[in-house]
Order: sequence, then C-alpha cells, then structure tokens
Amino acid sequence: MAFVVTTGASGKLGGRVAARLAAAGAEQRLVSRDAGRAPRLAGASAVSADYGDRAAVRRALDGAGTVLFVSASESADRLDRHRAFVDAAREADVSHLVYVSFYGASPEATFTLARDHWATEEHIRRSGLPFTFLRDNLYADFLPGMAGPDGVIRGPAGRGRVAAVAQDDIADAAAAVLLDPAAHEGATYDLTGPEALTLEEVAAALTAATGRPHAYHEETVEEAYASRAAYGAPAWQVEAWVSTYLAIAAGELAGVSDAIPALTGHPATTLAELLGG
Repeated sequence: MAFVVTTGASGKLGGRVAARLAAAGAEQRLVSRDAGRAPRLAGASAVSADYGDRAAVRRALDGAGTVLFVSASESADRLDRHRAFVDAAREADVSHLVYVSFYGASPEATFTLARDHWATEEHIRRSGLPFTFLRDNLYADFLPGMAGPDGVIRGPAGRGRVAAVAQDDIADAAAAVLLDPAAHEGATYDLTGPEALTLEEVAAALTAATGRPHAYHEETVEEAYASRAAYGAPAWQVEAWVSTYLAIAAGELAGVSDAIPALTGHPATTLAELLGG
C-alpha cells in the first residue's frame, strides 16, 4: 500500500496513532508544525507543515495514500485552516482522508466547536475525497484537568452525562481504519467510552484513584462565564469552554456506542481503568 500520512504526530493522539502504525510495519510520513518534534519511528519520515499553509500541506501530502487528519489546535481561524488542508489533500489526489471529528458534530450542536467539525466534514464531503469520520467524545484523559486546584469540577453540566473516551482507544480505532481504509470508506464512527457518567461520578472516580477528595459544583451559566473571566481568554474560547458543560447538560454527549470494540477487538476503557493505569 502507499504510505500513510499521520498529522499531529508530535501531539498526544497523533503520536499514539503513529506508534501503532509503526508497530504494524506501515510506511509513514509524519506531519507537524515542527518536524523536529515528531517521534522517531521505524519506517517513518517527518516534514513540517502548518494546516493554514496550503502549499506546504500540498507538498507534505504529495504521493500519499491514506491521510490521518487530526483536527487543528483550537483557534479563531481553525475552520479556515481545516478547509485549506482539505483543499490541499484534494490537489494532492490522496486516496482516503480519515478525519478526527467530534461526537455529535452538527450545525446546531451546543458545544460550539462541534459546529466547526461539522463544517469541516461538509467541506470534505464536497471535495469528493473518499473519507472516514472518527467522531470522538470528550477525551477521558482530560477529565482530571477539569478539576481545579481544590479538586472541584465547576460548570453548568447539571445532571447530564458524558461518555468520555480514552485516547489509547481512539488511537487503536484510528490505526485499524488507516490499515484497511477501503473497508471503512464513507463511514462515520462515534467513538465513546463504555459508560456515560455524571460529573459527580467523575469526581468520585478521581477521588478513588487519587485518594484526594474531588467534587462537582454546578454553576449557573453566568457563574461559569464569571469564573473563567480571570484567564483572559478570547470570547470564542470562553464560550467553547462553557458550552462543553452545556452540551453535557443537554444530553448531547451521553450516547454510548460499540464502535471501539467493533474496530479494535477489545472493550472500551472505563474511566476507573484509565485512572488506575
């Protein structure tokens, strides 16, 4: 098969996928903003390209077969950068694009960044490129970071639930798709954990794993914006943070799918297993 392009290779998810592809003997080209930060893996070369630089992306994708398109870091112009990447992939005539999207991507999604993922999916569909969409739920690996220094998770999530998914499971699923892309052409997979937890249950799991008390405090929307104002983040980013909790409250992140076990052959990782690992 032609070589695989793995983007985001210096990041946590892209790096995990690259390691799995290397272990499977796949030839790869690792793409990141700084090729010097890419992992050194058997059968892999590394190049630098920013998603917003269409010409650089076009060169990075030249000769590629299947491409793993890890979504760009959050920014006000992320959708423009995504569109530039997809246009470059079309110009490079790649054979298959595997896009890391978000669970519940929709123009009406409560989580604001899920709307950008939907728009990216639509641009991919219009490009005519063969594709597979991996719609990840919230990363379970990031749940501990939702707690403040005092161990309290604060946000307007109500009693809603989230089926957060482990990054290792996502990487296993992505590698399975990349190694046999034709079997997954046109598919959209919802990648979730095996259970949907309230933030109170997440706090209890963190307490059990760390031995340090954790709790969930439900904020109003007004309190959520006020408590995040001190970070000095731009308005779009604060709205994204708050809307994450609102999406949980709305039940938009609660669905549990069987895609992880179906794609990987192993059960999805529970939060307790992840924290205990």
